[in-house]
Amino acid sequence: MGRKLILKAGDGHQLGAYRADAAGTAKGRVVVIQEIFGVNHHIRNVCDQMAAAGYTAIAPQIFDRMNRDFESGYSQPEIDHAMGYIGKLDWVKVMVDIEAAINSLKGEGPVAVMGFCLGGTLSFLASTKFNGLAGAVCYYGGAIAKYADNKPRCPVLMHFGELDGHIPMSDVNLIRQKQSQAEIHVYGGAGHGFNCDERGSFEPQSQKIAWERTLAFLAKVFGKQAQLMDAPLKAGAAAMPGEAKKSAPKSGRIKRTKKDAKVEKRARKKGAKKDHLAEKKRVQKLRRRKLKVKRRTKARRQGRKKKK
Repeated sequence: MGRKLILKAGDGHQLGAYRADAAGTAKGRVVVIQEIFGVNHHIRNVCDQMAAAGYTAIAPQIFDRMNRDFESGYSQPEIDHAMGYIGKLDWVKVMVDIEAAINSLKGEGPVAVMGFCLGGTLSFLASTKFNGLAGAVCYYGGAIAKYADNKPRCPVLMHFGELDGHIPMSDVNLIRQKQSQAEIHVYGGAGHGFNCDERGSFEPQSQKIAWERTLAFLAKVFGKQAQLMDAPLKAGAAAMPGEAKKSAPKSGRIKRTKKDAKVEKRARKKGAKKDHLAEKKRVQKLRRRKLKVKRRTKARRQGRKKKK
């Protein structure tokens, strides 16, 4: 369903990515951030599932700076090998690569981030670093507790397994305390990586519930973004380029300013002066008519006297 492409980061680095497009108009756009196992079959499958749900998804290969096109399975030797990359990871440059993925979608509309394990932590960090994200979904991010004092700039949804051997419930409780605005769910009977059906820790019931909550969360945050984008149109006609935006009155009455009162006063004075002049002219005209009538009457009388 998806395709591979190349992204260019802000520092000029080129990295691979996997993109899956929604059929028809996308409901939103999601950057899917990998686990330590690279953009492997599982992460590509998540992107495809996002596309099937109506979202365009892209997964950047954030290990390309260390090992281009790296991907791994979930056998113990593969897990041990993948864990070796954590100590070599340049977190600053990783955020630059994630930003490249965000920017590649931003021109199409609002963007959210979603990550798993390592990607869950990076998704949370992205929510605290980048402005304008619609939301962030964090699946079992092991280092979120370390950064729990950071303030997100968008809505955040987190999923944790109650039996996760990498994330103790004390960390989850700390996150709940410091991130009280976040939507946080803990799944009983679920361990680390419960979303991945290619791992022994896969827990189908928890995966199903978490996925439904994720889709509901994305629908909500992208819906809010759409409302924000439509708000200027609902308030009134859009201003032309260079034209100051006019705010609509809060009620049907228009607020009169002191300047308005002065203008109205001058208008009344001017109007009154005009009315006075008009009345004066009317009276003068009436007097002239009366005088003419009087003169004509007098002349007729004098003419009659002469005839007699």
